[in-house]
Amino acid sequence: MQFEQKIRDFQNYLLIDKKYSNATIESYTYCLNKYCTFMKKNNLNLKTIKKNDIKDYLKYLKDNKMSPKTINQNMSCLRSFYKFLIIEKYLTTDPLEYVEAPKFRKSLPKVLSKEEVDKLLDIDLINKYSYRNKAMLELMYATGVRVSELVNLKIHDIDYDMELLRTMGKGNKERIIPIGEYAMYYLKLYVNNFREELIKKNYTDYLFLNNHGKKISRQSFYKLIKELAIKKNIKTEFSPHTLRHSFATHLLDSGTDIKSIQEMLGHSSLQTTQIYTHVSNKKLENDYHNFHPHG
Repeated sequence: MQFEQKIRDFQNYLLIDKKYSNATIESYTYCLNKYCTFMKKNNLNLKTIKKNDIKDYLKYLKDNKMSPKTINQNMSCLRSFYKFLIIEKYLTTDPLEYVEAPKFRKSLPKVLSKEEVDKLLDIDLINKYSYRNKAMLELMYATGVRVSELVNLKIHDIDYDMELLRTMGKGNKERIIPIGEYAMYYLKLYVNNFREELIKKNYTDYLFLNNHGKKISRQSFYKLIKELAIKKNIKTEFSPHTLRHSFATHLLDSGTDIKSIQEMLGHSSLQTTQIYTHVSNKKLENDYHNFHPHG
């Protein structure tokens, strides 16, 4: 119970003091629950844990096929948690202080071609779920929102007359993004004709609902988009954010100013957005070698 209480205290700290979004707090909680399970399994105590125990946990994550990038994200979460425990004077030393995170090579985002996007979004509209899925995917590709932002959208976050979307991104930063006509058409179709069918006994103002009438989860969205990609025989390596990456790259390919793309993606640093220039250049290089007579 001790660990669980400290996680709850940490959640309150993130929400009230740090003003983090619910999606960010959920990610931290997921990470800490996994860490808690490991500690219980190995009879470890929060007060007495040592550097070597942390190293054992890193090995445990690696043995469970976790990528270096994901391990680093877990490490970042634990560092924040232990700093909080020190601030609260629950601990006096940080067991992670001299533990190095694994090195990893940053890979370029996986991006669909425009033809693959068309194939993915070509959904047979046969029931309320297919209309919901069509609206979700069209909206994600049209706006480039993160998965967490997509599933946390509420009815009032859409301006149906001005065709704009309002979302709260990382660090609780608000941004307004235009919605294209195509995505807006399917969004209105879903909201006006099918969303009510998904609402059960308790009313909710979340935009996209599961078959129990509650907010669709990130995990459900991951499963949905992965299954669709397999069904459509899309060979490009796929992740839940592939549509977001494709949105940015296709805008860049069409000549959109990178600063505008940065604002729409909600990146605090232009350097983060510039990764898409490398993706675009890579495509240019491949096209040259594939289609130039002497390439």
